[in-house]
Amino acid sequence: MKILVVGGGGREHAVIKSLKKNASVTKIYALPGNGGIADDAECYPVKATDVDGIVKFASEHPVDFAVVTPDDPLVLGCVNCLEAIGIPCFGPRAEAAIIEGSKVFSKNLMKKYGIPTAASESFSDAEAAIAYLKTQRYPVVIKADGLALGKGVIIAQNAAEAERAVREIMCDKIFGASGNKILVEEFLEGPEVSVLAFTDGKTIVPMVSSMDHKRAKDGDEGLNTGGMGTVAPNPYYTEKIARECMDTIFRPTVSAMNAEGRTFKGCLYFGLMLTRDGAKVIEYNCRFGDPETQVVLPLLESDLLTIMQAVRNGTLTQDMVRFKAGAACCVVLASDGYPQKYETGYEISTPETGKDEFIFVAGAKKEDGRLKTSGGRVLGATATGDTLKEAVRKAYALAERVGFENAYYRKDIGGRALACLREE
Repeated sequence: MKILVVGGGGREHAVIKSLKKNASVTKIYALPGNGGIADDAECYPVKATDVDGIVKFASEHPVDFAVVTPDDPLVLGCVNCLEAIGIPCFGPRAEAAIIEGSKVFSKNLMKKYGIPTAASESFSDAEAAIAYLKTQRYPVVIKADGLALGKGVIIAQNAAEAERAVREIMCDKIFGASGNKILVEEFLEGPEVSVLAFTDGKTIVPMVSSMDHKRAKDGDEGLNTGGMGTVAPNPYYTEKIARECMDTIFRPTVSAMNAEGRTFKGCLYFGLMLTRDGAKVIEYNCRFGDPETQVVLPLLESDLLTIMQAVRNGTLTQDMVRFKAGAACCVVLASDGYPQKYETGYEISTPETGKDEFIFVAGAKKEDGRLKTSGGRVLGATATGDTLKEAVRKAYALAERVGFENAYYRKDIGGRALACLREE
């Protein structure tokens, strides 16, 4: 069986490594892939946003199944176009991917169907938004409506910061057309939890929970990034909370999308805040999270391809998805200076890995047979263990064995989770 995977980051590397475990898989194409993925798949320089190029490639190569993982091609209708030429896909169609593609849409969906989330108002006029801000308590959260590479959210501590954020997003267009509309949201407090879930539009099966670390520096200081590391499971996400989320958030979201004629099939990501008033949705994503995928899939015991095919065919069942006991930790090694200015082109030395160790490459290219840095987040050093403490220790031991000039990583990934476990 020949598989096409669209995307080229650490998330895609984790997906590809999991797909390779299925004995029926004889070839995996990655568009565009990266220098590390090239060791596990055939990479071709077709951008993930080049839907026409992806369709052309798929029509000219033997592809039996496609996995579209990044947000942009999903929102652009990549699944629609591939299915139109007869290639079955894992991933939502464009009409369902809007749940991430438009924050205004998703917020209105939650309001309409009573799904718990932060109070908010949407605006398409900057002056109206600024007038509204004068009536709010601070801090407030300001979100660009569309996709913005995970950077379209600003927490304003006061009215001056809020007005500046609105003008930058809506007038200066720092996020382009994604800022034509904005949301002004109530600021929520509490532990954050990421829950990925497989759904075929009828059945929804949550995966193991995880905790992301978005700030660049130790102690959750510094700028927001695409994620500096993750652990799974998230100890704040108890069995009781999981049951509540299934009843009040997960199933209602799937039902709401069906009612809107936008049946969602794929991986639905729930970004949750565990507030004093219960779990609330911060955001939806229409795909696997990055770097959450790098800790969730190493704990998956079931066959990923079988699950993906069941999702696409509408035959998903609860017992198809099994996770092993234990925990996982991913430490992201970045180019020093990320997420601002950083240098690339440094050779990467990667060690041999044991059965519980994984290196998922994100920002690297192959030059003359050598792996070199080409992005801000370069790779994720991931390890599993019987306990979270063991997984964290093993992930950091692996990170220390990876070498490239100007490498930087946080030293406290998993710290909050371990502190929570000690408090219990």
